Amino acid sequence: MDGAGANKIYKRKLEDRLLKLLDRKEMLGVRGARQVGKTTLLQLLFQKIQNEEKAFINLDLPDMRRALEDDPLNFVRRFKKEGKRLFLFLDEIQRVKNAGEKLKLIYDHFAEDVKVIFSGSSSLELRTNVLPYLVGRLFLFELYSFDFEEFLIARDDGLARVFREKHASVKNFLKGRDEPAPPIFQKELLTHLKDYMIFGGYPEVIKTEGTEEKQLVLKNIYTLYLEKDVVVHFGIKEVERFEDFLKLLAFKTASLMSTSSLASQLNISFYKAEEYLSILKHTYIVQTLRPFHRNLVTELRKTPKIYFLDMGIRNAIINNFSEFETRSDAGALLENFVFRELFTGFEEYKLCYWRTTGKAEVDFVLIRDENTIVPVEVKLTSGRLGRSFYSFLNEYRPERALVITLNEFGKEKRNGCTIYRVPAYYL
Repeated sequence: MDGAGANKIYKRKLEDRLLKLLDRKEMLGVRGARQVGKTTLLQLLFQKIQNEEKAFINLDLPDMRRALEDDPLNFVRRFKKEGKRLFLFLDEIQRVKNAGEKLKLIYDHFAEDVKVIFSGSSSLELRTNVLPYLVGRLFLFELYSFDFEEFLIARDDGLARVFREKHASVKNFLKGRDEPAPPIFQKELLTHLKDYMIFGGYPEVIKTEGTEEKQLVLKNIYTLYLEKDVVVHFGIKEVERFEDFLKLLAFKTASLMSTSSLASQLNISFYKAEEYLSILKHTYIVQTLRPFHRNLVTELRKTPKIYFLDMGIRNAIINNFSEFETRSDAGALLENFVFRELFTGFEEYKLCYWRTTGKAEVDFVLIRDENTIVPVEVKLTSGRLGRSFYSFLNEYRPERALVITLNEFGKEKRNGCTIYRVPAYYL
């Protein structure tokens, strides 16, 4: 990899949303996992601000952190000029003791003159020590590793434009406005999709050329996560137990998750398993998916499914970077990819899965309102849809349904429902 590639900064979609809010007085907060690009995003925003007073503060620096903790108002005055608005960027706010109180004091005293933009790595830390103080004073956003569109923008902007057209056609189909557009450039898009499912979307991975180097970067991210988040921040002493728990989840990707069963398999308490799962969710490693139900007798109501928010990290945990075609877990990876794209790219829908006590199951259900329920099935190989899918159609009579495949495209009608098979790289 040459130096230019290593230093290149890629635009994130969240940047435009944040830029539109800079003129408002509310604080802006960006939270997400370590190394997903929060600092870089804040730096990009910082650079976009012209002809205004601005300051970028790294709160990993002890002197800056103590100054903010000891006297937040004079901390602000250190950077603010009389009669001018200040844009104050605070990176890694969770490092500050009683951060919520300090931010509230700054906002209440300088609301018209100081715009605070901060980042934070721990969802739990922000939720308990920051957010309660900033109700009505903050717009909070999540930043994840690159989604597939951002991945394509970094690799091939022309293909990213093709993706956006296909993605928009799927969204319009879901709203009943259009039908998915036929695929083009299938081979190139499928190649990128498979690469993304193996190595994920962490910025440093995307900047890296070469399979071995990508593996090293991912293993380093995982090691730092264990050392900084798990051991230092959350104080977990039995690191091997935690790693065993995480590996077991990685092998169960895209399947039902019973906390009591996990605890039993690892010979740990139920409460310890709950603690580990909470840490993994609050540090943006995993996400659980709840079941969709209306029939309280026959449909599951509690058991979640487990997914990883970045597949590169998931594959680093189990140390498996084999090519997609050779993997026994290819189906789980494809389903995890679909989850990730639906979870972060279809925010206007509530996302669930469906399963009955008789074990009929649909991988995902998108819910927009009472009248818009869309089943989404993931199929690694071609072939007929199973009874479970048709059971859902008979039970809920949706107008539209999606079947997500590796590279198939087609349309069929069943029970008044328009079913489209579309490639996963449409999402």
